[in-house]
Amino acid sequence: MGRAKKVVLAYSGGVDTSVCIPYLKTEWGVEEVITLAADLGQGDELEPIRKKALDSGASESLVIDATAGFIKDYAFPAIQANALYENRYPLSTALARPLIAKLLVEAAEKYGADAVAHGCTGKGNDQVRFDVSIAALNPNLKVLAPAREWGMSREETIAYGEKFGIPAPVKKSSPYSIDRNLLGRSIEAGPLEDPWTEPLEEIYALTKAIADTPNEPEYVEIGFEKGLPTHLNGEALDSVALITRLNELAGNHGVGRIDMLENRLVGIKSREIYEAPALLVLIQAHRDLESLTLTADVTHYKRGIEETYSQLVYNGLWYSPLKGALDAFVQQTQERVSGTVRIKLFKGNANIVGRQSANSLYSPDLATYGAEDKFDHKAAEGFIYVWGLPTRVWSQQNRL
Repeated sequence: MGRAKKVVLAYSGGVDTSVCIPYLKTEWGVEEVITLAADLGQGDELEPIRKKALDSGASESLVIDATAGFIKDYAFPAIQANALYENRYPLSTALARPLIAKLLVEAAEKYGADAVAHGCTGKGNDQVRFDVSIAALNPNLKVLAPAREWGMSREETIAYGEKFGIPAPVKKSSPYSIDRNLLGRSIEAGPLEDPWTEPLEEIYALTKAIADTPNEPEYVEIGFEKGLPTHLNGEALDSVALITRLNELAGNHGVGRIDMLENRLVGIKSREIYEAPALLVLIQAHRDLESLTLTADVTHYKRGIEETYSQLVYNGLWYSPLKGALDAFVQQTQERVSGTVRIKLFKGNANIVGRQSANSLYSPDLATYGAEDKFDHKAAEGFIYVWGLPTRVWSQQNRL
């Protein structure tokens, strides 16, 4: 008895998702498999991937260009929230999962499928992100995860595929597991599983080694409107063009590498390498502009919101009620976050060296120590007395 008659499968063109097609049909009795490959700016040629799905037994092979929506509806809100998981990882890969889940659900509804499927294993975060997002968008859809259940090694998986005419990888398989989209790359596995081992330069593609970067700094100016990046060096750019160009500029100076031990949702620690030049620079610049345009209490309170927001996205809860409530808070704070931030790129560093905004709360007349000082110094004594009163009373009561 099959688990489903018609299934929409998230498809990458790799061994696992290709083998999923005959496996679903042969082992689980699925009658029809429709594949869906999402173009998120990863730079792959998707026509061969579309054809491979058909050759592997798919009845239909969908390729959807979702890059613009990925940046506008997923990346930009995360930038407004300064989302950094464990204060380091800008969620470049995690942000793609709720979008792919949405595309799967929409395709399932369009084609009358009663299930969706993915090629995730049981050890990673992506299985959670897919399963929970799909359940939030359509709780009536079944979610199938063959690779989580088939128990085959990679060699066995390749051999299984060959029985159904799926060719084995022609070249020697890389020891690394790599995921890429317009926001960046994640690299794991192979030699990187030893946290003491320094990553080889060969794993990087978006960022130059420091030795190969220019010997002169480069300045970039990023313009924001209501917390959204809109201009680069004075030029208005659409979201995809802005990310693409900033990836090139920052990556050329070796900016955007992360090497971290990450706490996965399933309870294990994982050594992860990320490249996310534009995303890291944009979060840094946006956070700095907030320091100029938001009041102290909003800025401080938002830091806690940002940490929770990052955990929710990382843990697959993009479509959760709490995430929706935090979105409303973040959007409210962004009304005044407009202006320009100037950044110096040099030898792996992105240092903010200037910021300006028509909504600036910085007052030179109050901040200066020069002759233009307008601050009433006499008011300080009374303020300090009132501010310190609880501490003074406590001290009097507790002195030995």
